[in-house]
Amino acid sequence: MANVRYIVDDVEAAVAFYAQHLGFDVAMQAERFAALDRDDLRLLINGTGGAGGASQPTSDGRRPEPGGWNRIQLPVDDVRAEAERLRDAGLPLRGDVITGRGGSQVLLEDPAGNLVELFEAAKPRS
Repeated sequence: MANVRYIVDDVEAAVAFYAQHLGFDVAMQAERFAALDRDDLRLLINGTGGAGGASQPTSDGRRPEPGGWNRIQLPVDDVRAEAERLRDAGLPLRGDVITGRGGSQVLLEDPAGNLVELFEAAKPRS
Protein backbone atom coordinates (compact mmCIF):
# COMPACT_ATOMS: atom_id res chain seq x y z
CA MET A 1 0.00 0.00 0.00
CA ALA A 2 1.29 3.46 -0.90
CA ASN A 3 0.91 6.32 1.59
CA VAL A 4 0.41 9.99 0.68
CA ARG A 5 0.20 12.75 3.29
CA TYR A 6 -1.86 15.92 2.93
CA ILE A 7 -1.77 18.84 5.33
CA VAL A 8 -5.22 20.36 5.93
CA ASP A 9 -6.82 23.14 7.94
CA ASP A 10 -9.78 21.02 9.09
CA VAL A 11 -9.36 17.25 9.49
CA GLU A 12 -13.09 16.61 9.92
CA ALA A 13 -13.97 18.48 6.71
CA ALA A 14 -11.24 16.62 4.80
CA VAL A 15 -12.43 13.23 6.04
CA ALA A 16 -16.02 14.01 5.04
CA PHE A 17 -14.87 15.22 1.59
CA TYR A 18 -12.78 12.13 0.76
CA ALA A 19 -15.27 9.63 2.21
CA GLN A 20 -18.47 11.14 0.77
CA HIS A 21 -17.26 12.26 -2.65
CA LEU A 22 -14.30 10.06 -3.58
CA GLY A 23 -15.03 6.67 -2.01
CA PHE A 24 -12.35 6.54 0.69
CA ASP A 25 -12.88 4.42 3.82
CA VAL A 26 -11.90 5.87 7.19
CA ALA A 27 -9.29 3.55 8.73
CA MET A 28 -8.80 5.78 11.79
CA GLN A 29 -9.52 9.32 12.87
CA ALA A 30 -8.30 11.48 15.77
CA GLU A 31 -8.47 15.21 16.51
CA ARG A 32 -5.69 16.31 14.13
CA PHE A 33 -5.09 13.14 12.09
CA ALA A 34 -6.91 10.60 9.96
CA ALA A 35 -5.93 7.65 7.78
CA LEU A 36 -8.18 6.98 4.78
CA ASP A 37 -7.99 4.01 2.42
CA ARG A 38 -8.99 3.53 -1.20
CA ASP A 39 -7.75 0.44 -2.99
CA ASP A 40 -3.93 0.39 -2.53
CA LEU A 41 -3.68 4.02 -1.40
CA ARG A 42 -3.65 5.22 2.19
CA LEU A 43 -4.20 8.97 2.47
CA LEU A 44 -2.80 10.42 5.70
CA ILE A 45 -4.54 13.64 6.70
CA ASN A 46 -2.71 15.91 9.16
CA GLY A 47 -4.10 19.10 10.66
CA THR A 48 -1.82 22.11 11.03
CA GLY A 49 -0.33 23.07 14.38
CA GLY A 50 -0.51 19.69 16.09
CA ALA A 51 2.12 17.85 18.08
CA GLY A 52 2.73 15.25 15.36
CA GLY A 53 5.93 15.39 13.33
CA ALA A 54 4.17 16.08 10.02
CA SER A 55 2.85 19.43 11.23
CA GLN A 56 6.07 20.65 12.85
CA PRO A 57 8.27 23.29 11.18
CA THR A 58 11.45 22.10 9.52
CA SER A 59 14.86 23.19 10.79
CA ASP A 60 14.91 26.10 8.31
CA GLY A 61 11.67 27.46 9.84
CA ARG A 62 9.22 26.58 7.05
CA ARG A 63 5.83 25.32 8.23
CA PRO A 64 3.74 22.66 6.49
CA GLU A 65 0.70 24.18 4.81
CA PRO A 66 -2.12 22.94 2.59
CA GLY A 67 -2.52 23.59 -1.11
CA GLY A 68 -0.11 23.72 -4.02
CA TRP A 69 0.06 21.72 -7.24
CA ASN A 70 1.24 18.29 -6.05
CA ARG A 71 -1.62 15.83 -6.04
CA ILE A 72 -2.85 12.29 -5.89
CA GLN A 73 -4.30 10.84 -9.08
CA LEU A 74 -7.44 8.73 -9.01
CA PRO A 75 -8.38 6.77 -12.14
CA VAL A 76 -11.95 7.17 -13.39
CA ASP A 77 -13.87 5.68 -16.33
CA ASP A 78 -15.50 8.94 -17.48
CA VAL A 79 -13.77 12.13 -16.32
CA ARG A 80 -16.38 14.42 -17.85
CA ALA A 81 -19.21 12.68 -16.00
CA GLU A 82 -17.21 12.80 -12.75
CA ALA A 83 -16.49 16.51 -13.23
CA GLU A 84 -20.19 17.19 -13.78
CA ARG A 85 -21.17 15.12 -10.71
CA LEU A 86 -18.69 16.98 -8.51
CA ARG A 87 -19.69 20.41 -9.85
CA ASP A 88 -23.33 19.52 -9.21
CA ALA A 89 -22.34 18.70 -5.62
CA GLY A 90 -20.89 22.23 -5.33
CA LEU A 91 -17.25 21.12 -5.15
CA PRO A 92 -14.48 23.35 -6.54
CA LEU A 93 -12.71 22.24 -9.70
CA ARG A 94 -9.55 24.03 -10.78
CA GLY A 95 -10.54 24.61 -14.39
CA ASP A 96 -12.20 22.38 -16.94
CA VAL A 97 -11.28 18.92 -18.22
CA ILE A 98 -7.92 18.95 -20.03
CA THR A 99 -7.05 16.35 -22.66
CA GLY A 100 -3.54 15.33 -23.65
CA ARG A 101 -1.83 12.36 -25.30
CA GLY A 102 -2.19 10.10 -22.25
CA GLY A 103 -5.80 10.90 -21.50
CA SER A 104 -8.03 13.49 -19.86
CA GLN A 105 -7.91 15.01 -16.40
CA VAL A 106 -9.63 17.48 -14.14
CA LEU A 107 -8.31 18.92 -10.88
CA LEU A 108 -10.55 18.90 -7.81
CA GLU A 109 -9.70 20.91 -4.68
CA ASP A 110 -10.28 19.40 -1.24
CA PRO A 111 -11.53 21.68 1.57
CA ALA A 112 -7.92 22.79 2.31
CA GLY A 113 -6.99 23.48 -1.33
CA ASN A 114 -5.03 20.24 -1.86
CA LEU A 115 -5.51 18.81 -5.33
CA VAL A 116 -6.95 15.50 -6.47
CA GLU A 117 -6.50 14.69 -10.15
CA LEU A 118 -9.27 12.60 -11.66
CA PHE A 119 -7.74 10.87 -14.68
CA GLU A 120 -9.30 8.98 -17.58
CA ALA A 121 -6.68 7.15 -19.61
CA ALA A 122 -6.76 7.53 -23.38
CA LYS A 123 -8.46 4.63 -25.13
CA PRO A 124 -6.06 2.43 -27.12
CA ARG A 125 -6.26 3.01 -30.85
CA SER A 126 -7.46 0.09 -32.92
